[in-house]
Amino acid sequence: MADARPPALVELRGIVKVFPGALANAGIDLAIYPGEVLALLGENGAGKTTLMNILSGLYRPDEGEIRVVGERVVLRSPRDAIERGIGMVHQHFRLVERFTVAENVLLGSHTPRFRLSPGQVLEHVRALGARHEIALDPRAYVGDLSVGERQRVEILKVLYRGSRVLIFDEPTAVLAPPEVDSLFAGIRRIVGEGRAVVFISHKLDEVLRIATRIVVLRHGRVAGAMPRAEATPGKLATLMVGREIPSRPRVAAARGSLRLRVEDVAARGERGYLAVDGASLTVHSGEIVGVAGVAGNGQAELAETIAGIRAPLRGRVWLDEHDVTTRPAREIRERGLAFIPEDRHRQGLVPAFNVVENAILTCYARAPISRGGLLRRRPARTHARRLVEAFQIQASLETPVRALSGGNQQRLLVAREAAQEPKVLVALHPTAGLDVASTEAVHRILLELRARGVAVLLVSEHLDEVLALSDRVLVMYRGRIVHERPASHADVDEIGLYMTGVGEPP
Repeated sequence: MADARPPALVELRGIVKVFPGALANAGIDLAIYPGEVLALLGENGAGKTTLMNILSGLYRPDEGEIRVVGERVVLRSPRDAIERGIGMVHQHFRLVERFTVAENVLLGSHTPRFRLSPGQVLEHVRALGARHEIALDPRAYVGDLSVGERQRVEILKVLYRGSRVLIFDEPTAVLAPPEVDSLFAGIRRIVGEGRAVVFISHKLDEVLRIATRIVVLRHGRVAGAMPRAEATPGKLATLMVGREIPSRPRVAAARGSLRLRVEDVAARGERGYLAVDGASLTVHSGEIVGVAGVAGNGQAELAETIAGIRAPLRGRVWLDEHDVTTRPAREIRERGLAFIPEDRHRQGLVPAFNVVENAILTCYARAPISRGGLLRRRPARTHARRLVEAFQIQASLETPVRALSGGNQQRLLVAREAAQEPKVLVALHPTAGLDVASTEAVHRILLELRARGVAVLLVSEHLDEVLALSDRVLVMYRGRIVHERPASHADVDEIGLYMTGVGEPP
């Protein structure tokens, strides 16, 4: 039976890309058809980013060829790709904040700006937005826009250049649920015009919502491909990691005594603005309290204030009924608080140190690792080996941490904090950027700590993660806790409204 599909817009044939010491793409074949949302899945290091960088003209393949509407092409730069109708909506927006929406859309396009009057520029962009139902004021300055609105500007830029294949790189990473819904509606309109969308994501639930067809990469090769109708979360996860991911039954919390109490805390952000504005919360022994919110609403500053890294402007923090508000971070740690920071390289690990040295960073002064002020190498190595084996960290003890994958770095950090036998763990974005297997490992550690009676405060931008792990869910918006619900009664739509300020109480 003949294939009923139209001819492919783009074909990648036998794509090979080798970096020093790593085979990123190992003979990948991929076709992209008009009118489809092709989801590209894979763990960190699976090769999907490299493949899309080749398609968007950032990299040249070492072997293989690219065909656009049947014609073999060589893409030497992103401009070559754009001229062939291939555009990329980057995860980290490439916009000029001091420019207007219209100016950003025209920036770098083939239409010489001096040939268009200001009125024509505005009309061009307004008409484009209306045609694609993208509501934006072309005169607005990008610096005044929300994250979701800035993403729409990026989409308009790609559409303005006439792209027929649009690559979306982790497009929902910083969006609240209502903004995700709006994005998905826009993607459906785009493919409805006969264009194609490549959707790169590690969120299986979102892929299953939006994809027409799904391709999974593993170790630089295509591990599987299927239409959406044949896909399930379990099947996709197994293809991604090469083994079956066990389901995790939900166990009711055995909530115990109050461990952490935060009252009316306020704190400034890095640039001096008020990042936390009167936040209050409690966490009990044996429960996970999840804090949801769009990035930049004070979650990180609140966590750092609790851990003693950031000084509060007002308010109090109690750890096991001890007022630790003004105490240094080291004393707070000694009283039983462990902390997983947002940036593992700057705050959690020392990349130049090896696995042993990083494993003992927070316990080197304690027995048996230290005696009489002297470090004992054998107990230090024994401690590190236990962590490596117990938490399945793929590394030798002498390996510099900078040489580890992101997933193994994070496992080492989480394992080190868990091994301190804390009373309270504050985990700030503990799975950010991790693949399925590493995310599952971190989740398992958090749940094991909860079962041992540790009070866990989980801060995450992934709402599905917060709902899956937490016993109670809090929402932060503009530095305040604006919503609280037991996870068993949480409503995704309601939480999404609070995350964007729509549900904020007066």
